[in-house]
Amino acid sequence: MAHFSKLDENNVVTLTEVVHNNDAPTEEVGIQFLKDLYQQPNGVWKQTSYNTKAGIHYAEAYTVQSEDQSKAFRKNFGTVGYTYDESRDAFIPPKPFPSFTLNETSCTWEAPSPNPGATANGEPDECALYVWNEETLSWILDE
Repeated sequence: MAHFSKLDENNVVTLTEVVHNNDAPTEEVGIQFLKDLYQQPNGVWKQTSYNTKAGIHYAEAYTVQSEDQSKAFRKNFGTVGYTYDESRDAFIPPKPFPSFTLNETSCTWEAPSPNPGATANGEPDECALYVWNEETLSWILDE
């Protein structure tokens, strides 16, 4: 299956659709299929990779990296609210806090300091959940 994100006039994703590979053997064909389906010849669509996160393609639910990293296109899965950045050819999530900065490699937002409860892959550890406090610019334990 192929996934496509519909963009508004500000390149913000408003809809993500799944299209059967028979209807989207290429990005161009998939886009035309969606324009015809929605009867919106001027609609703007971009293909996105459901299994891509932070510039890495995963074979299994964001736990096992795929051997073929050529599938890791557009940095992140383009879901509703993400912005497509044409110069980076990447989908970027909404900025969670003003102090966060964009990691140019992964096109994800990073806090000024690492999450002390993060696992080796940067995901939160379920046993020690920390939340960002923008006032103190620090992580606090979520009790």
